[in-house]
Amino acid sequence: MLDGQDVVGIAQTGTGKTAAFVLPILHKLASDDDKVGHRRVKVLMMVPTRELATQIADGLKIYGKHINVKSTVVVGGVKPGGQLKALANGLDIVIATPGRLLDHLQSGAVRLDKTTTVILDEADQMLDLGFMPAIRKIMAKLPRQRQTAMLSATMPKQIRNLADDFLNNPVEVSVAPAAKPIEKIDQSVCFVPAKAKRAVLVQLLADREVERAIVFTRTKHGADRVVKYLDKAGLLAAAIHGNKSQNNRQKTLNAFRAGQLPILVATDVAARGIDIDDVSHVINYELPNVAESYVHRIGRTARAGRSGVAIALCDPSERKHLRGIERLTKVKLAVRDISVDDAMEAELAAQALATEQRGAAPQEEQDRDDHRGRSQGKRRGPSSRQRHKSGKKPQHRQDRSHADKPKAAESTDEHHKPSKPKPQRHRSRATQRKNRKIFNKTNRQKQAQNQNQNQPGSPGQASQGESGTSDKDDRNKAA
Repeated sequence: MLDGQDVVGIAQTGTGKTAAFVLPILHKLASDDDKVGHRRVKVLMMVPTRELATQIADGLKIYGKHINVKSTVVVGGVKPGGQLKALANGLDIVIATPGRLLDHLQSGAVRLDKTTTVILDEADQMLDLGFMPAIRKIMAKLPRQRQTAMLSATMPKQIRNLADDFLNNPVEVSVAPAAKPIEKIDQSVCFVPAKAKRAVLVQLLADREVERAIVFTRTKHGADRVVKYLDKAGLLAAAIHGNKSQNNRQKTLNAFRAGQLPILVATDVAARGIDIDDVSHVINYELPNVAESYVHRIGRTARAGRSGVAIALCDPSERKHLRGIERLTKVKLAVRDISVDDAMEAELAAQALATEQRGAAPQEEQDRDDHRGRSQGKRRGPSSRQRHKSGKKPQHRQDRSHADKPKAAESTDEHHKPSKPKPQRHRSRATQRKNRKIFNKTNRQKQAQNQNQNQPGSPGQASQGESGTSDKDDRNKAA
């Protein structure tokens, strides 16, 4: 890195890859007096996830505490206003995810024509087929004379072939064999049916030896479902995946790091960048489709020289994934014996206890409120929850004062009863036009009838004349 050569670095998770490329870059920037132009970047670091970007930014602050280096994080899930303001003045280091960086490049908010160093961390995930279009567009904006470094815990052969398009005679540095997990991780597998996984997971996490655990699923919706299962069993957990906003994911990680959240449920993409030293257990609720992802998952434990436990729950449909993992890691996972029936009974007992505790909490709060009211000598009315159950509406202070006054005598005369105003019905314009047409048609018919009656010689008038003459003769005879 210090000599300016392209580098491919392969090392186990948790062995300090971040420091391996951050420290040489800070050393170069400390002796670089060239000013950064507007909307320019000297060093570009691309990562697959927001969490990994935040982790590198935190390490950059620690390592470069006494160096004046301008840097920012460019990721999705947050408003771009702050990022645009930081990019406008030019920066020494930009830590970005491909999607948001490409948006800023297309809008002209940032330029990479003066960038001298490019870092691709977690290169196997970055060069996955889903990231390739964005990566190629970004690399096309970079100058040809540059230094490119790719670092990852795994480097499959097909991924290395794609990396050859971006690197120029790279030097490969391999600290450990590719895809070999840390030896201090106690790995085991539980063969259980798919329907019993939930009960077995609750039993494993309820063990007192589990201080802080990460549960991995294949899909985002699967992570949310696992959190609901654990919540019903009375276990505090939260999910972190791509559908969560950046603020929500960061808040969840901070709570997990501070020990306020003992269980974290995550997907493979969100797992990149979870750098927490004291994770005691990693449980694979669902085995990954890609064997290399298993190494990244269990690498969240046994970090910084510590030991850890990794347990995999395998149903019959996942046996092929297990064989691929054992073939890649060259490690035969030990079989953990567990009783499915006992796990199912323990899950039902945990759910019943959690339900009872949830129901007792509101009653204890009501008892405290009643005790507080009696100690203050005040008469307390029914609570809002009780009024809601009884169907009675709460009376306001003004309504109670009116209720105390005697009612006026009601009049028995029907003529003196106040008439209730008829409610006005709202009619649409189409209804109004239809009613108007009917009204006009009725008026025309009435006018036509009146005109026929007023014409001379009409049947109506003739009958009226004849009847009138006969009546006059009758009166003369009577006289």
